[in-house]
Amino acid sequence: MERGAVARPGRGRPRLRPDRVAGDKGYTGRAIRRYMRRRGIGAVIPRLRHEPRRGVRFDRAAYRTRNRIERLINRFKQFRAVATRYDKLAVRFHATVTLVAIRLWL
Repeated sequence: MERGAVARPGRGRPRLRPDRVAGDKGYTGRAIRRYMRRRGIGAVIPRLRHEPRRGVRFDRAAYRTRNRIERLINRFKQFRAVATRYDKLAVRFHATVTLVAIRLWL
């Protein structure tokens, strides 16, 4: 969480604090929520069933978007060249990912 950077549109130094962070139920701990609250970061993390609901709102639409992206990444990883990253150069890896995206789209 400390090292994350959000690129700005256009020029400028990247921000070190995102508006919201999405995570699964594994990140629903008190310490993580407290840390994000102190820094002013919104949390899109569902609560566990046994946790109290103490006034925390949960944005289902944002969580569904996160889930959709995660499933897409898993579909990309079904292709061996993407999962193991055989290509040493970033340009070639980007080309491989682009080809996989085209193949999934068709």
